[in-house]
Amino acid sequence: MNELEEIKNRLDIVEVLSQYIKLEKAGANYRAQCPFHTEKTASLMVSPAKQIWHCFGCSKGGDIFEFVKEIEGIDFYDALKILAEKAGVEIKKYDKKSAFEKTERQKIAEVLIQASKFFEYCLNNTKKGIKAKEYLFKRGFDEDLLKEWKVGYAPDSFEKLSLFLEERGYNKDYIEKAGLGFLKSNGELCDRFRSRIIFPFLNINGEIIGFTGRIFEKEGDLAKYLNTPATVLYDKSRALFGIDKAKLEIRKADKCILVEGNIDAIMAHKAGTKNVVAVSGTALTEMHLKILKRYATNLVFAFDADSAGAKATERAIDLAREMGFNVSILDLKDEKDPADVILKKGKEAWFEIVQKEEKIMDFYFRKAFLNKDSKKVEMIKEITAELLPQIKKISNSVEKSYFIQKLSQELMVRDDDIREEMNKIRLDRKEDKNEKVFKKDISTKEKIERKFLELYLINKVEVAEYLYLFSEKYRDILVKLEAEEEIEKIIEDKQFLSEIVLGAEYEKEILIQNEVLVGEEMENCLLNLKKLFEEKLKKEISLKIKNEKNPLETEKLIEEYLNLINQSYGKNKES
Repeated sequence: MNELEEIKNRLDIVEVLSQYIKLEKAGANYRAQCPFHTEKTASLMVSPAKQIWHCFGCSKGGDIFEFVKEIEGIDFYDALKILAEKAGVEIKKYDKKSAFEKTERQKIAEVLIQASKFFEYCLNNTKKGIKAKEYLFKRGFDEDLLKEWKVGYAPDSFEKLSLFLEERGYNKDYIEKAGLGFLKSNGELCDRFRSRIIFPFLNINGEIIGFTGRIFEKEGDLAKYLNTPATVLYDKSRALFGIDKAKLEIRKADKCILVEGNIDAIMAHKAGTKNVVAVSGTALTEMHLKILKRYATNLVFAFDADSAGAKATERAIDLAREMGFNVSILDLKDEKDPADVILKKGKEAWFEIVQKEEKIMDFYFRKAFLNKDSKKVEMIKEITAELLPQIKKISNSVEKSYFIQKLSQELMVRDDDIREEMNKIRLDRKEDKNEKVFKKDISTKEKIERKFLELYLINKVEVAEYLYLFSEKYRDILVKLEAEEEIEKIIEDKQFLSEIVLGAEYEKEILIQNEVLVGEEMENCLLNLKKLFEEKLKKEISLKIKNEKNPLETEKLIEEYLNLINQSYGKNKES
């Protein structure tokens, strides 16, 4: 048994995929919303029996290696490494490779690990680092918390980190590619993070992908926070601070609390709310939300209460609502952020705020009616101008109707008038974004052939006399299946295999629900294939008639063509 087979034997596909997406039981299989495209209806199926997965929305599929490759955006070797670690399998033939043979991702990952150790050392063993540590203690940190989150300190130096890494065999090129330094015009390497408290960014598997640095005792015109630039490991549109620690709690609660800063996330975890992540120094993106959608459908915003924060929150909320999240908001009262609430008022005050989360539409209503006399016409116009765009963004018709009626009752105006005003509003967003799927462009014939093959796996019948109707690809598969060969050995393409096997399960489920017999569906497939075959034959004969110069041959061809038409007419008449 080779390493790949051993990993597959030790790992269950349901357990592996459950670390990334929320699976629900569907008969003998599992179903989930696909993380690779936006959808409302779950179209990704997982077969525990076959240890494969397939999405019927975007046509992606395969085994555990393909899934990890796709969702992590990595190559096969890195997926192999991740799964080998999970399975406790040693990949001997890869471990013997020299440093020069390692992938670029691996080299950069090693550089980041060493940099993190350097930053941690500086926090604990340098004069300025100890001072930064004292500041962190005042902000609610303790020794255990600093170790748990690998907090460090970058000294006020242009070269200390670079020299430390170069002494350990890492060249300037990889230090720069890791986002830890940049080359000056004279070719010298300059450290990116200087005089900053360092918070490492970890990916979903707990591996360091980058850093956030908060300025310490050297503010001036420097940015308060500095993030790693884009690298092969770090992409700010995907990175969520704390996701490695929060993912299981988020799934368990079916809820994620989203904060803005690293310290906010750490303090929230310390207080006991473990389902918290931070966007940390960047706007919330569609990719962030896609990652969170794997774990929860409920999203709670606890962003800064200042005006800039409020605008950023509104944009983020709109995006989350577009993507189908149930959105709520936390009222931080007079405090700026969650860390301040916990530090000044204690974790009990934070718990109380979390328990009183407000649904986003209730928040918008309260805000719109605040300090306004709803009996005055001018105030009614202001209230509707504020609320109607938010109501229009609701995708569920029943929910939308509920809030129209609520507004109608509170303002004492007719529903129809509110609807009329709402219909005048044009939202600045792409329509039907949630319904976007990416189907493979395949011919009508192949769609029918594929469906027949899926049905054949449910109900094997004699097909020898119909093989001429199929293309070579499907004909070969059917012949081998009739000879009792296993489909896993016939189809080498893992994605195509998952598509067919899970397609069979999907078809079976639909047929049972609609009380349709498998045999009837197979007959329909064969009938449609025969029609396509005859149409193709007619076109070929028609072309021959057009090009034939011999009158006798032309007459034979015309007779053959007419016979085909009569056959088709007779069948249509019978049906």
